[in-house]
Amino acid sequence: MKILDRYILGKYFSSFFFCILLMTVIVVVVDISEKTDDFVRSKLSATQIMTDYYFGFIPRIDAMLFPLFVFIAVIFFTSKMAGRSEIIAIFSSGVSFKRFMFPYFIGGLVLSGLLWAANQYVVPQANRKWADFDKKYIHFNMSESEKSTFKQNLYFRIDTNTYAAIRSYDTITKSGYNLSVQRFKNRQLIYNLRASNFNWDTTHKNWKLLNAMERTLSGLNEQNTMLGTTNRNLGFKPVDLNRDEYLKDQMPTPELNRFIALEKLRGSEMLNTLLIEKYNRDAIPVSVFILTIIGAVLASRKVRGGSGAHLALGVLISVSYIIFSRFSIVFATKGNFTPWLAAWIPNFIFGILAAYLYKRAPK
Repeated sequence: MKILDRYILGKYFSSFFFCILLMTVIVVVVDISEKTDDFVRSKLSATQIMTDYYFGFIPRIDAMLFPLFVFIAVIFFTSKMAGRSEIIAIFSSGVSFKRFMFPYFIGGLVLSGLLWAANQYVVPQANRKWADFDKKYIHFNMSESEKSTFKQNLYFRIDTNTYAAIRSYDTITKSGYNLSVQRFKNRQLIYNLRASNFNWDTTHKNWKLLNAMERTLSGLNEQNTMLGTTNRNLGFKPVDLNRDEYLKDQMPTPELNRFIALEKLRGSEMLNTLLIEKYNRDAIPVSVFILTIIGAVLASRKVRGGSGAHLALGVLISVSYIIFSRFSIVFATKGNFTPWLAAWIPNFIFGILAAYLYKRAPK
């Protein structure tokens, strides 16, 4: 690694971490001011609030702001270099534009990899920690239906031939009433399992059924068996019954992939939403690299207005990227737009823009 690489990478990383650290402090201070009453009402110590809430809140916010502040940091320090004629001096020494961009490529790849790893494992765990605290201590103004942990009249597909019906289920106690599991073959019922009560057995990691009865049919023959109390693996777990809008955000990627496979089997209506979340975890880190290239190319030219003009242009491009991303997600979740394409089309558009700007940049 040459002196030029160390110099630019040093400015890249220091500018980025300073920007995101400063914004994190501001966001946390604002959040504390808004939630002081809730924290006092919770009667938790400052240490508990920090570990139970802000250890989830901070990674969540930083992941959302990550691409934006990479872009702003690149534009900020590069435009400063251009304003001080450092870039002119670099080119005058015989360094090509491609060689000048090399440390930006490396820095963009490093930060893209960092965000990718965080999106797969760290951020989902942080979202879960934040959401648990938020539900328990912050949202006291929810309606009675939102506060309720009971789910009524659940009916879903377990696999290609098996269906489950539940009259009532409590997501907190992980117990329910009136369970029925039906299996079909060639559109004919061949198996039925019923239980008046059931709950999740944490020791055996399966369902404990009470007052259970098993019915097996084969042609005109029928066999009924009273099981009483028994443990069974039914092909679904408590997480499959505890669904909400933010459940997908709280699953590490391996768990999310398993959940998607199960929802495909069930023909779930929320499948597109899950697929968007999966593909976004890969697409958003790539945007960090793309925005790095765009920011470096734009800010490397010395223009009238200096950093202010570059930052204004950077904010405009960032807002455009966010708008493209939001529109594509809405079309995928509410329409028939392909989820993979919805997640990646902003990168395709801005990737083409990055390639055009790089090609047209003064060499």
